[in-house]
Amino acid sequence: MGNGFGEKLRAERLERGLTQAELGKDLYSPSYISLLETGRREPTADVIEELARRLELAPKALEAWSQPISVSDAEYVLAGLYARQAWDLRDYALAAEHAANAARIALDGKNTSAWWNMTYMQAECLMKQGQLKECQKIMEHLSEHPMATESAGLGVRARQMLAALCHGQGQLSTAVEHAEKAVELCAQLPKGSTLIIGALRALIGALAESGRLDEAWKYCQDMNEQMDEHSMSQLAGEVAWVIGNVAFMRHDYPEGIKHHERAAKLLSPANDIELWARFNKASAAVRLSSGIVEPETLSAIERAELALSIVGGNKTDQLEVAFIRARWLYLTGDIVAAVQKLRDIHAERADLARHTAGEVSLLLGKSLKAAGEADEALVHLEEAQKEFSAAGAQDRVQQALDAVLEIRLAQRRAAAAEAS
Repeated sequence: MGNGFGEKLRAERLERGLTQAELGKDLYSPSYISLLETGRREPTADVIEELARRLELAPKALEAWSQPISVSDAEYVLAGLYARQAWDLRDYALAAEHAANAARIALDGKNTSAWWNMTYMQAECLMKQGQLKECQKIMEHLSEHPMATESAGLGVRARQMLAALCHGQGQLSTAVEHAEKAVELCAQLPKGSTLIIGALRALIGALAESGRLDEAWKYCQDMNEQMDEHSMSQLAGEVAWVIGNVAFMRHDYPEGIKHHERAAKLLSPANDIELWARFNKASAAVRLSSGIVEPETLSAIERAELALSIVGGNKTDQLEVAFIRARWLYLTGDIVAAVQKLRDIHAERADLARHTAGEVSLLLGKSLKAAGEADEALVHLEEAQKEFSAAGAQDRVQQALDAVLEIRLAQRRAAAAEAS
């Protein structure tokens, strides 16, 4: 059966930009589609006929997928199954190894579709481990492959991940470019596709971090229009989360709180604790960036720390959560503890995106200033200015510059007072 019914079903679904829920619609549950794709359920004739209709394929094409498999096909299916099992256990290093093995088998068998999908999974695993540069090399290759240029769905997936990778490394301008290309390709996909939502999220995040908040807000409205009463609750929760982030960054606190409260109701740790951890981390971060110090902000920090302790997370995740706690300490007036924590994070800032490393230097400079260490504060504030400039976060450059000028002005006044 080529590379197996499930693998071919998954490849055809992804090429069309459909989620498991969208393919199943009101007839088959996402879990049933997942069972078909992983080979844990065999399709009946009626299922084959209906799926063929939804994928716009001839039923005979799907039936051919169910023919006995060769030894090499069996090896591929087994390697893919091992990769997904390791992924489910969050053993991303092992999952990457099995995915790479499955991709090699698929390539030897001249099954380009299976090779593309398993190579993409390998890249996802590398991204989970924080190996962004290695992941980026793979994704640049996949994005230039004829499959990604011929299939809008694959093209969107490739560009969206490249945008996320560039964002994670502080290459904000390049992240915007990749995300814009992904959104452009989405015109060929059905409304409400999760690929459209993902592409818009990538673009919104890169624009917002670049200080282009009005543009980000416009795309938030476009993303919201993709949702309807049939959208899955988790997807609706992610959309509310992103819109809330941008609202907070625009200093529209009532709107930010409204959307984050909606996201908190829709996202459940029971469904995806890793996603829940990222939501609480993001919610705490944007609240603190807006100077909102209240019990709900502290609760979000504690939920993020708890979830991270469960899922583990890579070094970047750990540093980002630690930085959120340091910002809380600073804003609540515990300057000594804030400086100590920030020094530890600053020592490992190479594991952070450039704009995030800039935030660490900026807050450390402000904390040192509050502690009366103006000279050392200047060193870190100037460092922050360079990091923001390199990342393309021009609004942050001005923040760092203002903080530097404030200290220098105070020093001049003090010098003048002494001289007189």
